[in-house]
Amino acid sequence: MKKTTKTGVVIGNKMRKTVTVLVERPVRHPFYKKIIKRKKKFLVHDEYEKCKVGDVVKIIEARPLSKRKKWRILEIVGLSPEETKKRKEAEEKAE
Repeated sequence: MKKTTKTGVVIGNKMRKTVTVLVERPVRHPFYKKIIKRKKKFLVHDEYEKCKVGDVVKIIEARPLSKRKKWRILEIVGLSPEETKKRKEAEEKAE
């Protein structure tokens, strides 16, 4: 069985070992034929608590870990804007 993967943005990390990920997908409206965005929030297991708000992550289906948590982090695709800014400043200081 192939497990589904989705890409989304971390919008909350206040829980221990859990982050909230917002996944947007484009859908064509059945009558008007306009492309609209559908948004859904997922509770995702983050074992090592590495994700920060604003990170772009890839998530994958997992066995049920709790009532609403059935996904886990596969990889962090992009860093949050704050983290990117910190890394650039650190690189400039190192030079």
